[in-house]
Amino acid sequence: MKRLFFNKTLRILLFTNALILIAAAMLGPIYALFVQKVGGDLLDASITGGVFALAAGITTLVAGRFADRKGMEKVILTAGYFLMGVSFLLYIVVDSTIELLFVQVLLGFAEAIYSPAFDSLYTRHICLCKAGRQWGMWEAMNYLSAGIGAIIGGFAISYLGFNAVFALMALLCFLSVIYISLLPKKII
Repeated sequence: MKRLFFNKTLRILLFTNALILIAAAMLGPIYALFVQKVGGDLLDASITGGVFALAAGITTLVAGRFADRKGMEKVILTAGYFLMGVSFLLYIVVDSTIELLFVQVLLGFAEAIYSPAFDSLYTRHICLCKAGRQWGMWEAMNYLSAGIGAIIGGFAISYLGFNAVFALMALLCFLSVIYISLLPKKII
């Protein structure tokens, strides 16, 4: 079993990142419905989605430089996860597409902050002779998390509404932050 899930650090990184990816996927497939709920249309959904990607892309260039600073990855990773949780909570108070644009920018920043730090930590802890298998595990976790999150999100929004799902999304992020923060420094 240990061979399948690799070393302890990789298992922790995979688990905590899965929580983040599940949270993000909970809204993904029905994002346009939320945009419509706050008064937007399909074009607004496209624009706000594009703003998220642009903010993430630009910020990633800067965040990558900070992720190279040894000893800072854990701080940067948890900061990004925390900002993701805050962003998801802010969806609760969004009443217009303008407000949604701001939340999408913050979410883009948050994802861009944690991604290079995660990649750096993950890469540092892989076994080079098993790099394909170990990155393959992350890829599989990414797709499985997206599928699980989309299904959970659809059911939860149908029965509980958007605000409950946003709170759940934030909770998953904050659980990752707490778990990583409580780990001894030598593990991450």
